[in-house]
Amino acid sequence: MNRIGSDLINSEQELLEVMTRPNSLLIDSINNINGDIMLLGAGGKMGLSLALLIKKAVAVTDKELKVTAVSRFSDNSVAESFSSNGIEIIKCDLSDEKQISLLPKPKNIIYMVGRKFGSTDNQALTWGINTYLIGRVAEIFRESNIILFSTGNVYPFYQIDTEGPDEDCPTGPLGEYAQSALGRERVFQYLTEKNGTRGLIFRLNYAIDLRYGVLYDLASKVYNGDEISLEMGYFNCIWQGDANLIAILCLSHASSPPTVLNVTGKQIHSVRKTAEWFGDYYSKKPRFSGEERQDALLSNAKRSYELFDFDRVPIEQMLEWTAHWIQSGKRSLDKPTHFEVRSGSF
Repeated sequence: MNRIGSDLINSEQELLEVMTRPNSLLIDSINNINGDIMLLGAGGKMGLSLALLIKKAVAVTDKELKVTAVSRFSDNSVAESFSSNGIEIIKCDLSDEKQISLLPKPKNIIYMVGRKFGSTDNQALTWGINTYLIGRVAEIFRESNIILFSTGNVYPFYQIDTEGPDEDCPTGPLGEYAQSALGRERVFQYLTEKNGTRGLIFRLNYAIDLRYGVLYDLASKVYNGDEISLEMGYFNCIWQGDANLIAILCLSHASSPPTVLNVTGKQIHSVRKTAEWFGDYYSKKPRFSGEERQDALLSNAKRSYELFDFDRVPIEQMLEWTAHWIQSGKRSLDKPTHFEVRSGSF
């Protein structure tokens, strides 16, 4: 993995701008989308950049399409980040029957609600958020096209000498988080088929933002001299801006019964080699523990590449950006991926 010597990102404003540049493929897709778009669970890591990407794409078309971000927005600064970028927000607790019933009924929904961190401490809450809520949403918004965010954790570990599981491979979730995520998919599949709702299951892993993600986790450990476990020795990843773009493009591919789509990068990356790259960048020797297993949590995203032909941000670019971000002392979201966990307990 070599350096590619391109412009670096020096602020969160620049980062947001880079992640929200619509390309011609997205603009064409927006031109063919009918109806408004509502993001449910927009207060998480990807919500703002996704909403702003839609807004920017709409701005260069003749469409009068509105994007609305829905979340509890318990952190006022998160709500302000949407409002200051011209994104309409609705504060709503989706677990409250009255509140959810008062939401508008747009033609298109991207459902981003999910709970991972701390899922072992309160398993009932994890199942409630990850599995029960989608049932309420699928019933109330049965006339909408729904893109359901899911996770590659629904697959079992795959041998690293394969390309990983594609969408036709059997699921095999390990641990309550992954099981509840598969439960979310199954409830969604049942209700969308019953009601004739058009949908798509968006199995994502791992999105890369300079403030969090697998690359941030590895780079920060190398930079700080922390030990890196090699137990989960391999991973896939994708630039968050690319994942956002694909999520919007998927609105034109919703179907009944719902399609399943793996969303990640093409390559399988080595934890050891990635850490050593950061070590060379920082002139620091990475500290490792354990040994690589011959299997890992992987996904084969070949189908998404066949569906959506555009230039993704390459791994070399993500490495360079991440290394510089950490070395410059920029902000972290303080949300480790825990990708190295093999037990399924988060």
